[in-house]
Amino acid sequence: MEEFHKTRRLPPYVFEQVNKLKAAARAQGADIIDLGMGNPDLPTPPHIVEKLTEVVQDPRTHRYSASKGITGLRKAQAAYYERRFGVKLNPNTQVVATLGSKEGFANMAQAITAPGDVVLSPNPSYPIHTFGFLMAGAAIRAIPAEPGPEVFHALERAVIHSVPKPIAVIMCYPANPTAYVADLEFYKDVVAFARKHDIFILSDLAYSEIYFGDTPPPSMLQVPGAIEVTAEFTSLSKTFSMPGWRVGFAVGNERLLAALARVKSYLDYGAFTPIQVAATAALNGPEDCIVEMRNTYKRRRDVLVESFGRAGWNIPAPEASMFAWAPIPEKFRSLGSLEFSKLLLEKAEIAVAPGIGFGEYGDEYVRIGLVENEKRLRQAARNLRRFLETADETLHNVVPVSAAR
Repeated sequence: MEEFHKTRRLPPYVFEQVNKLKAAARAQGADIIDLGMGNPDLPTPPHIVEKLTEVVQDPRTHRYSASKGITGLRKAQAAYYERRFGVKLNPNTQVVATLGSKEGFANMAQAITAPGDVVLSPNPSYPIHTFGFLMAGAAIRAIPAEPGPEVFHALERAVIHSVPKPIAVIMCYPANPTAYVADLEFYKDVVAFARKHDIFILSDLAYSEIYFGDTPPPSMLQVPGAIEVTAEFTSLSKTFSMPGWRVGFAVGNERLLAALARVKSYLDYGAFTPIQVAATAALNGPEDCIVEMRNTYKRRRDVLVESFGRAGWNIPAPEASMFAWAPIPEKFRSLGSLEFSKLLLEKAEIAVAPGIGFGEYGDEYVRIGLVENEKRLRQAARNLRRFLETADETLHNVVPVSAAR
């Protein structure tokens, strides 16, 4: 049966292959240590949950809510930006609440894209950055994910050689999946380029509060003039361990946000009002829970890097995000990331995300989520050691992807 036009543009979801194997292994009693999905396991802070349970008792809050977010929530997000980044936002015109940053990106793509428009996206990168625009009819041109001179070389080439000229460039730092971090000087150059060529910037800042050094990641909007060309997306999913609550934001350029709000007004009535009130309490409330969460991820990062290193897999320590971007060990690299991930699941009972799922330039890596406690990470390291000790025998029975093609 012929596929529909939109779904034809979407490749098979790579992660689903690993998920099916994971489910089958668990059904047979295997104790799978799941480091594959970026699904925070830490509990939502009690004061946020308490606010939800308080507000949900009022039946008036059970009615339709506001698509762009209730006023108090948008004011709380504006206050957060001023407090954290020194950026002043008008909550009425420069803040839109979204159902997570993923929905915000997808609907922004629908709002601003005409068929055939060119959008510049990092490769590897979080899938919605690319596929949100592909579903909207855009053509995607890849740029490097690592911030540096090569990004600007790629941007210049894209402007020269793309017909039509690109309408937008996507930035994501701290990056998912690569955990790269950008500084304000890099952002200044991006903004200068975008303003010079009349290109919008869509900045994904979902991991702004998960960092392990002394310097917090900046916002693109801290750059003077950035708001003239930039919409930035954030999320409470990681900051407050609220992934299932589906609360995020788009902030910045009024024209972009008006387009997003208009599309959203046809598609949804916003999140359940008690959730929005609880999210307001999160943004306006104490920040010790954020510090505690950050410290937990840092401890996990250190345990992962140290224990996996002793087991024989050297993984660079990420500076930020809740992920490690791990080069596949040399002797397994020819398998490609999907086959290596399957092998790791079968032989070591460890689930990771294949790098190919984030773009073809990710195929020599896997993404490892810091979503299990330290005890489980050490258990994973023991499993890994046993797997690597039998690696030569295992590889003898596995056909590399390159040979199978």
